[in-house]
Amino acid sequence: MLEGQLTAQGLQFAIAVSRFNSLVTTRLLDGALDALRRHGASEDAITVAWVPGSFELPLIAKQFAQSGRYDSVICLGCILRGDTPHFEYVASETAKGIAQVALDTGVPVVFGVVTADNLEQALERAGGKAGNRGFDAAMTAMEIANLLKTFRAEL
Repeated sequence: MLEGQLTAQGLQFAIAVSRFNSLVTTRLLDGALDALRRHGASEDAITVAWVPGSFELPLIAKQFAQSGRYDSVICLGCILRGDTPHFEYVASETAKGIAQVALDTGVPVVFGVVTADNLEQALERAGGKAGNRGFDAAMTAMEIANLLKTFRAEL
């Protein structure tokens, strides 16, 4: 049975963070950094890039993934529902783009984007009662990166 370990030791991580809704995204980033550090990531093993909004996350994620330098890429953002269909377009295309980068490059690209009806819900998912999706995304990034390393060693 193949299984990924929850350790960041020896791995390189890239984190792309949306500046839009930074009240939420800075908390997501704090959670992701906390998870990586708690699990053995060194400071020089983490690269953080800020992008204007969640829609731009797939582009920088692709650049990170294609560089060959990172074992996993974490995408953090916050998309809040408004009065127009804009929310659906941005959320859908962001999710599709992030998934496509992982499939195209073979590098794990983790979706750590909070989609919520309002700011209160988003804050709950960024360190409130519902936990921190940034922390969760970093845990996923570690596990899948280690699983891929194990899988590739088995080939």
